[in-house]
Amino acid sequence: MAEINDTPQLLLSHHLKTLRLPTFLREYDKVAKQCAAEGVDHSRYLLRLAELELIDRERRMVERRIKQAKFPAIKSLDSFNYKALPSLNKLQVMELARCDYINRNENIIAVGNSGTGKTHIALGLGLAACQKGLAVGFITASALVHELLEAKDEKRLLRLQKQLAKYSLLIIDELGYVPLSPSGAELLFETFSQRYERGSTIVTSNLPFDEWTSVFGSERLTGALLDRLTHHVHIFEMNGESYRLKNNQTPKQK
Repeated sequence: MAEINDTPQLLLSHHLKTLRLPTFLREYDKVAKQCAAEGVDHSRYLLRLAELELIDRERRMVERRIKQAKFPAIKSLDSFNYKALPSLNKLQVMELARCDYINRNENIIAVGNSGTGKTHIALGLGLAACQKGLAVGFITASALVHELLEAKDEKRLLRLQKQLAKYSLLIIDELGYVPLSPSGAELLFETFSQRYERGSTIVTSNLPFDEWTSVFGSERLTGALLDRLTHHVHIFEMNGESYRLKNNQTPKQK
């Protein structure tokens, strides 16, 4: 049986759990001893605890956003090798990392041959958006079309479309690697249209714009899509030597 003197601590623990203040609960005794040793008054003691709770809450929020985004890997913009692709404007990338373009519902398109870091840049910008507390989703174009077709067959397409519309930033990777069926192309076009001036989209593609018709199978559909995507857009032309292939090459034996 708990001692009478333990009752305040038990009640405090209960109340802090109920209020969902885990950092406050974990740190209040340690911080109290530090403040007592430093002669800090009760207001500054509470301020320290509140600051610790806010910092920890923000960290948990970012971790939750990253998990919900379903990134295939965590890539930061700082780890990108800009020297391997001199044509890429680093200042422009870092400016976009501030995420103001998302507030303006603008898009980003990265086009170029394989292995030049298009997905890395997209993931880095996605991570930056998560760190700003924004809802981000990542998916390849082929996987998205598969999900849309499956949802249509199962009469849950509207629910999926509403879910996609909730993302402040939707990253659609590898557009152009797989040709789309007419119904798949229509559904993907609908996804872009529903986000037009309502949310930001990042698209990566190995194909220049004039070859996108080969993916969508219709000049009319491709033209309408590009009209929406490029209305408010930042374009990265990322053509160059594949540094991924270069880095994976092993030295030849003499």
